[in-house]
Amino acid sequence: MKPIIAAEGLSKRYRIGGSLAHNSLRDTVAGFIRAPFRKMRGNGARTVWALDDVSFEIAPGEVVGLIGRNGAGKSTLLKILSQITRPTKGRVALNGRVGSLLEVGTGFHSELTGRENVFLNGAILGMTRVEIQKKFDEIVAFAETEQFLDTPVKHYSSGMTVRLAFAVAAHLEPEIMIIDEVLAVGDVAFQKKCLGKMDEVARAGRTVLFVSHDLNAVNSLCERALLLHEGKIAISGPTADVTRYYLDHSNNMYSPITWSPLPSSEVSEVSLNTINVEQNGALTSAINCREPFIIHLEYEVRKPIRGSRFFLVFRDHKGELIFSTSDYDVISDEAAVRRLGSFRSSIEVPGGLLKSGSYYGSLGVDIKDDRIVFAADDAVHFDVFEPEDDLLATRHKRPGAIAPLLTWNISELTSNHE
Repeated sequence: MKPIIAAEGLSKRYRIGGSLAHNSLRDTVAGFIRAPFRKMRGNGARTVWALDDVSFEIAPGEVVGLIGRNGAGKSTLLKILSQITRPTKGRVALNGRVGSLLEVGTGFHSELTGRENVFLNGAILGMTRVEIQKKFDEIVAFAETEQFLDTPVKHYSSGMTVRLAFAVAAHLEPEIMIIDEVLAVGDVAFQKKCLGKMDEVARAGRTVLFVSHDLNAVNSLCERALLLHEGKIAISGPTADVTRYYLDHSNNMYSPITWSPLPSSEVSEVSLNTINVEQNGALTSAINCREPFIIHLEYEVRKPIRGSRFFLVFRDHKGELIFSTSDYDVISDEAAVRRLGSFRSSIEVPGGLLKSGSYYGSLGVDIKDDRIVFAADDAVHFDVFEPEDDLLATRHKRPGAIAPLLTWNISELTSNHE
């Protein structure tokens, strides 16, 4: 059977570096962290290969998952398959009409209304106005945006936009559906509705390429998966085998972040050396949801600081705040001077708390009501997974940012058997 998607030697090179203006604290901090590497390579730009010789085939009607860390090359691959960007080398053959949902509002014009954008997207997919009209009511009903149809999309929330975008992509019947993590935008009920629709689309014989950090969703929806690592396909095959390989080899594939020493002219009061995650006595980035784990920080205090605090802020792959913690919780005297020297802080996170998925921790040191001493966005990353024998796996589908295992003590107040 002729493949509906055939990629051969896909490679994509990007040029990075050069002088960039920092418009925010995040940009400034990122520039600070990258400064040693800019000095090593000089002021000129350099190139990186986001994809490197990627080849694969997908048969008509297959549902294929694409997994891997942020920066593995997934988004670049999807943009090439969606014909948004061209590969530097290699070729891809698409033997069908492609419907893509890569980010909120992809293919939507912000000044047009929801109604107008439905017809615009249908036209982009090569459908006639009559064909779109036949599906229109079904699209609107699925998206649950009837009362906002004649409102410009620029006034939609991100949740409303993705509802309508997914409904268009799913109902206008492209032969190939490419769905990125943006599917996770919105409430739990709508996510389940979307997954149900994708399963229906797959059973109807259409091809789905599904990208997600939720390995449970990938396992339940996809029969085959590809794991991308540093722009290459690390492994492909049955989904269960690929996700198990990803979790088992995560420690070897991804290393903890280590900061290079800075020149004395750039030394601040605090210098972070390493940050890593430990579970059951071993450094890891794949966390069993049932077991506690520890986050270790090693840092050096180079100048005395009065009233400072360390804090960690954790977000999920959607950027939503999950929890935060600070050593203010254990420091009784906020005015105490943090003395000079090298230190290690260890933060224990209890088991049975987090849902499966990817988490990113941003680290900072500040002086209360004064200034930020040190900050590093996404300084630590780990994936939480459910063991294959976890009978409580359904708790991860509950609403809410976390899924704690809480104790219920039930006692009978009166007896009906007396």
